[in-house]
Amino acid sequence: MGKLDGKTALVTGSGRGIGAELARKLAAEGAAVVVNDLDEAPAKETVAAIEAAGGRAVACAGSVTEDGFADRFVRAATDSFGGLDIIVNNAGYTWDSVVQKMTDEQWDAILDVHLKAPFRILRAAQPVISRLVKAAKENGEPVPCRKVVNISSIAGLGGSAGQVNYSAAKAGVTGLTKALAKEWGRYNVTVNTVAFGLIRTRLTDATADEGSTIDVAGREIRVGVNPDLLATMERQIPLGRAGTPAEAAGAVYLLCLPESDYISAQTLVCGGGFTI
Repeated sequence: MGKLDGKTALVTGSGRGIGAELARKLAAEGAAVVVNDLDEAPAKETVAAIEAAGGRAVACAGSVTEDGFADRFVRAATDSFGGLDIIVNNAGYTWDSVVQKMTDEQWDAILDVHLKAPFRILRAAQPVISRLVKAAKENGEPVPCRKVVNISSIAGLGGSAGQVNYSAAKAGVTGLTKALAKEWGRYNVTVNTVAFGLIRTRLTDATADEGSTIDVAGREIRVGVNPDLLATMERQIPLGRAGTPAEAAGAVYLLCLPESDYISAQTLVCGGGFTI
């Protein structure tokens, strides 16, 4: 018996990296998982890994910023598994520039993926959660504790030079979390934030290649961190190193378990002891 048997989880950005690690962790504890990625192939790979381990999952590919995505994502959970218990807003990327060189497109893109998309998903989930809570009460059943975990960053807590868009979006996630914790407490839903420090992903891998990019909706976004800068950043972390995707996923996982049922409106920093 897993701690999450009978639960259904939505995890954005779970075809790769931290999200994929989390999806596998949740599934290993018995949750059915709706896996999302911008691209279909990584989403299906995570689904296949979960199913190979005896778990349940379906893919819901597409950009979290697309009109209509939120409704489609929530519907994938209810149509496939009949419920909705855990929502993790994890998808995102960075598009950096100093403020005087940052374009409106850069600003809007990062605010859309990190703040507007979670808002839309949570808005789409509300009628489903409300209906499930009402049905439980009418049947004389206990209302289970549901979970929302929004992903932020230490940039949202203390700011980061060259990332005014990302820092603003992640600070907004904290406000979203605290407001929703007050709105959804009546549904027995906990709403928390995990703020990541330096985590080794494809976005932060050491690279001396100025041309390293990823494709996001047709945009070529530069990724990677100069090796010397990365080494300097790691020296500032008390544990002396960047975190792994599995460790980052573990912080989120803690807030999805029954042991955290009385923790809400909080921000957990997963940064190896680094503080702003």
